[in-house]
Formats: sequence, C-alpha cells, structure tokens
Amino acid sequence: MPANGGALSSTAPEAPLPDKEVDLGTWYDEVLKRAELIDVRYGVKGFVVYRPNAMRIVKRIYEMFEGELESGGHLPMLLPLVIPMANFRRETEHVKGFEDQVFYITEAGEKPLDEKLVVRPTSETAIYPMLSLWIHSYSDLPLRLYQSVAVYRHETKATRPLLRGREFLWIETHDAFADEVGAKSQIMDDLQVAKKVYDELGLAFLVVEREPYDKFPGAESSYAYDALLPNGNVLQIATTHYLGDHFTKAFDVTFVDRDGNRRNPRSTCFGIGISRTLAALIMTHGDKYGLVLPFGLSVHDVVIVPIPHKGIVEDVMAKARQLEDKLRAAGFNVYLDDSEDTPGDKFYHWDMLGVPARIEIGRREVEGKFVTLYRRDERTREKVKDEDLQDRLHALSKEILNNIRDRAWERLRNSISDAASRDDIERLAGEGRIIRANFCGRDECAQEIKEKTGYEVRGRRVDVEEKPDGNCAWCGRPASRVVYMAKAY
Repeated sequence: MPANGGALSSTAPEAPLPDKEVDLGTWYDEVLKRAELIDVRYGVKGFVVYRPNAMRIVKRIYEMFEGELESGGHLPMLLPLVIPMANFRRETEHVKGFEDQVFYITEAGEKPLDEKLVVRPTSETAIYPMLSLWIHSYSDLPLRLYQSVAVYRHETKATRPLLRGREFLWIETHDAFADEVGAKSQIMDDLQVAKKVYDELGLAFLVVEREPYDKFPGAESSYAYDALLPNGNVLQIATTHYLGDHFTKAFDVTFVDRDGNRRNPRSTCFGIGISRTLAALIMTHGDKYGLVLPFGLSVHDVVIVPIPHKGIVEDVMAKARQLEDKLRAAGFNVYLDDSEDTPGDKFYHWDMLGVPARIEIGRREVEGKFVTLYRRDERTREKVKDEDLQDRLHALSKEILNNIRDRAWERLRNSISDAASRDDIERLAGEGRIIRANFCGRDECAQEIKEKTGYEVRGRRVDVEEKPDGNCAWCGRPASRVVYMAKAY
C-alpha cells in the first residue's frame, strides 16, 4: 500500500481466501501477505519485517497498554539490549529456564569480548542490578517501571510470523513493593489492565493460573491470558508473575523499612505480547475477505468511495470531498479514495485491510441527499441521511466492537466441554475442544495428557471460582482443582 494510505493500482482481485475454520494456516499466511502486514523474506529464520499496515495497528496496541499502565502509576524506562553473563547467571532457576533459548554476543570488531553478553530474552537480570542502586528506603517503594521493546529467544520449534518467532515485540513491567500484599495487589491490577485492553480489541480469553511446574522461571506464581484461535488452539498473549523475593535476594536489592529493619522487597513482572496480540486480533476477527477491525485499529476508520456517473462526476466528487472534510473535522480517521481503480477493486482492497466503515456515493446518493454506509463486520449496507451520518458513525463504532467481541466470546464459550474421564479427555482432544476437568495437580498426569493427546494443562481460571466435584478425570486420584486443557500454539 502506498505510504500515503491510498488505494493500490488497479488489479483484478485475487482468488478468494480459504475458510479459516478449515485451513487456518494458509488463510493466515495469505492475509499477512495480501493485507501487506508482514514480510517473511528478510532472510533470517524467525525474524520478520513489520510493514506499515501492521505497524499502524502495533502502535495503537502499544498506546492502549501504555496508557493503562501509566494511569496505574507505571513510569517508562529503557534498559540496554545486552545483559552481562555474570548478571544473567545470578538467579539459578531463571537461567535454567532460558539458557537454551538465548542469543550470545561473543565478539566485537572481530575481537573476542572479555565477557560474553546475552541478548535479552526478558529483562529481570538486567533490571535488578539497577534496582539495587535505586532502592534504599521504604520511601522508594512501590516502584513501577515498564519498557516497550523487542526480546530475542532462539526458538527451536517451527517458527510462525507473530505467533512464534525469535524476535518479538512486547511490553514488560518490573515492579517492587515493600511487602507481599502490595505485590499481589499489583498482580490483580495487571490482570485488569490486560482485560480492559483486550476487551477494547474484542478478544476472548481464558485467565488462568499456571500449574506450579509451568511457572515463569524464578516466579512463585504465574498468571496468563490464553486467547482462542479459530482452529481450537489457544495462544498465550500476556502473562503476569509474582516473583516474591527470588530476584531481589539474588541481586541484593534491599530497603530499610519504617522500623529501621533492612529487608528485600517483593516484586512482580508483567509481559504483554504485542506481536501475539496482533496475531490474535487478525485470526479472531478476520474472514474470507481479509481483516475485520474495530474503529481505531485499521489504517482508516472510514473510507469514502465515490462512484461517478456520466453527467454528474463533479457533483459526486464535490459531495465526497465535503464529507471528507466534515468527518475529519469531527475527529474521524477518514480517507477519500479518489484513485482511478474501479469501485470493485476499491471494495476488495479496503475489505482486505479491514476498514470498519465505507461510504459509497453515486448519482442516487447525490440526488437523494443520503449516503450508502457499508459495515465491514457484517458486510451489509444501509442508507443514511447526510445530516445523520456523524451520529450513525459514532453509534456504528460501538456496534462493531460489541459485535466482534460478542462473536469471539460466543465461540470461546461454545468451544469448552467438560470431561469426567480419561476417555472423555482423549475424545474431546480429538475433536479440538477446550477441555474443563477435575485435576489432581500432578506433573506426571499433565505429562501423560500431553503425550497422549498433545494437549497441555493450562491451569485453573482466576476470574471465576470453580471447585472440583469429583476425582481427577485422568488418573482417578482426588482432585485439587478444576483446570482447562488445550492445544497451545
């Protein structure tokens, strides 16, 4: 797409996209290509190029999360990309969790470095040496910091753009508190931040506490947002972790409390997967015509397509330009597509990019003093009087978001099935369902389930209270909780 956001030069529409419910992989790859979102031809496996159409969405997602974080007291910062190896090794459990995924820098200017450097896979071992310099007294707490960066992990599994790569965009917070109460309160705040933004993106998700054996390396407890994909898999798009004093002890972060005692703060971290959120947004709402996006996310909220007719070309264009000026003055991100492409090519193009609303103006619209308003989510048209257009667009912005959100939640609710036995779990896994079941909490059971079905025990929900009413559905031992199982991307 041209840098100015205009339409492409006239070309015949490409073959229809496949049904994403049947062949999600092909559909996804085609949308990334046709909507000019991601280019995979960079030449290094696991590293992709974000094109302007993708970066517009990415910037908006960043803005939404950063706004919520800052309103909750977080301050922006930026840590170096590299971490000294000595720092990286100071928290043993953390190192074991990431050691086989990190990129190392060993040379500079063809000379070996005195100390090997780690390219950040996450930044706990980068921030805590600094916190030891910044935190001295209870008056320095709580401290809430965040950075919006890329992180790097040498992913050994098959890579897929935005879903699983070796470089991905995210936001990470690093927070320190005088006690456990303050830290665990922050965990709940983090969950609310994620919920609010994902609601505004129309995404459906399960909020789960990960099992003890599946925690973030170095955490006491981990919580995650799992979004449902059209093929029944789930995608982890955000996590928040209570770290206790594991990192503050390892890096000698201390403060003097109100009683004069020196103690280690309690800390948390919150990782928001911006790349994965973009992937979830694309796959959750898209259809066989391309992207489907709410107002505020697409390259434009409203596109005006004039349809000139012999004898009244100027009248059509005059009305189109007048509407463009009025809507822009009213705060809408509007674009007048006055290119030489055919109306059909324009419709195809803007549908592919997921523009929420399209205004069509031809001879009838000029003479009748109305416009034809097309909504992308339902692919329907309605007539709107000129004087009612702004009010209708404001209302439509809410309707589209509510509609795509409701559809996403309905799919999630309809995808969950209860399992009471091993046979139920195996059958439902074969059907691609999300499984809710009583669980004993044993790592051995979780490993057997994954080996037999490919499903993972994702954890117990934290947004609703669910108590087991029987034995573990897999092994028959007493159940300690109700968990959700799914195939994870």
